[in-house]
Amino acid sequence: MLMNVVGLLGWPGGWIALIGISTYTPNWVVWIFMPYFLYGFYRFFNQLTYFPAALRMRRVLREYPWQLLEEMPSGLGKHPEARDDGMWFEFRNPAAPEEKIPLVFIKHQRSYWWLKRLDGPRTKPHRKAQIEPLWFAGDPRFLGVVAAAGRGGRAPKRLHLLYQRAVFDRRYAAETWGASPADVQRAGRSGALYVDDLAQSQA
Repeated sequence: MLMNVVGLLGWPGGWIALIGISTYTPNWVVWIFMPYFLYGFYRFFNQLTYFPAALRMRRVLREYPWQLLEEMPSGLGKHPEARDDGMWFEFRNPAAPEEKIPLVFIKHQRSYWWLKRLDGPRTKPHRKAQIEPLWFAGDPRFLGVVAAAGRGGRAPKRLHLLYQRAVFDRRYAAETWGASPADVQRAGRSGALYVDDLAQSQA
């Protein structure tokens, strides 16, 4: 979050500095700065999109403890049990461990780092090893935070929010995978918006 705030201030600060420099230089110098102006504009708004996700991750982490999970199945193509296309991790159902639940990277902002490390035909072994074991906090039936192992595996880094689409989008039918009313309430406390719909589908 600290680095995101620094970036949010730094990119406009760079604009101001370069505009100031360009007023004292020949006109053609502005064209040299133009790539920064365009890319900086993109990065500024990209930094803004991080804050809602960060606040949601904070709510999840307040409710669910971190777990270290070994040898997590992952993939880059569509999971056969997922509604959405995209990269995914596969988790065990807390209510029925023999059942597997995919969590898909529905939004792809800040997911390029994960793209290079999830299991795929071109994934390099040393990169895949960077997400083994996987840090996870949440309930895969609803939402959760995944993270890579940093500081020698003792702390999570590269946090990313994953969720079932129905948790934040009422247009999609909810699945609860055997979740109890207490599980649904806990998901609500962790930030799931449509827990009432989830509870009704369970009933």
